[in-house]
Amino acid sequence: MRGRLIEMTARRVATPVWRKLGGRVQWRLARLRHPTFLVYAGGIVRDDRGRVLLLRHRLWPPYKAWGLPGGYVNAGERLQDGVAREVREETSLEVSVADRPLHVASGFRFRVETYYEAEVTGGRLELDPAEILEARWCAVGELPAEMSPRLRSLISALPR
Repeated sequence: MRGRLIEMTARRVATPVWRKLGGRVQWRLARLRHPTFLVYAGGIVRDDRGRVLLLRHRLWPPYKAWGLPGGYVNAGERLQDGVAREVREETSLEVSVADRPLHVASGFRFRVETYYEAEVTGGRLELDPAEILEARWCAVGELPAEMSPRLRSLISALPR
């Protein structure tokens, strides 16, 4: 009973203060209270033969170095714009990104992953050597062994 009374009193005092703080301060305080996570946006870029663009990433472990172009989305950036930016930064290719994600993966400790289909609209394949070691267009049935099983399943499930 006493604990309940203390909680009710605290709410009566805190509620008016919370309301006076305003949206920006409320948002910043809420961010301190709740764990945060990153949002990864990957692009499933295909060529006219249906092959998927895979990149061998310099910073990923060798046993799963192959993956899709992509990266973490900046604050305030649309997911689709994040995919287009990451593809451009890693490969110099310009892409048009689908409106809806093809796949969303959650349940990770510090991130959520989204994957969008993307179509090449321009540019020439030139890799960012700081991040990317190699690029390869792969048929869905010919994926490299050095790839995460989860990503392999995602790509293998794509319509051919």
